Amino acid sequence: MIFKTPNLILRPWKESDAECLYHFAKNPNVGPIAGWPPHKSVEDSLNIIRTVFSKRETYAVVKDDIPIGCTGLLFHPDTNHWWGENSAELGYWIAQEYWGKGFAVEASEVIVKRAFDDLGVERIFASFKNENTRSMRVLEKLGFKYYSQLNNMDYENNVFREIAMICEK
Repeated sequence: MIFKTPNLILRPWKESDAECLYHFAKNPNVGPIAGWPPHKSVEDSLNIIRTVFSKRETYAVVKDDIPIGCTGLLFHPDTNHWWGENSAELGYWIAQEYWGKGFAVEASEVIVKRAFDDLGVERIFASFKNENTRSMRVLEKLGFKYYSQLNNMDYENNVFREIAMICEK
């Protein structure tokens, strides 16, 4: 599926996006705050496109023909936590060069609407590291409310605290 917003296109990831993905995802200010390691090579990015970004309801966020981030829904067992039946987990990231322009909200609004209107989802959860206030603001703008504080484990097997938020149909 392809979705268009006033400023963006959401579309499936393509293998030809690997070089662009690497350019943005190697930035240490992007991945670690979202819970994933900076990409180490174009091949690393290609592998992510083939595995993680090939899952259903995962979309490249495209601005002016450039994939500048990702948004999508995760369904159990691919979620960070078990959220219950008819639930999904929202994930998103935007390249640092495009922060502060509302693109994470604009792209994720489409996904939230799709989850509720087309996919039978009743509750969407999202979580973020306590210090990731940008992510908290995105979720608040999407209508998410505080749900809980949880422990999670990052890509280096370090335990961290995160805040979980919920949006209900």
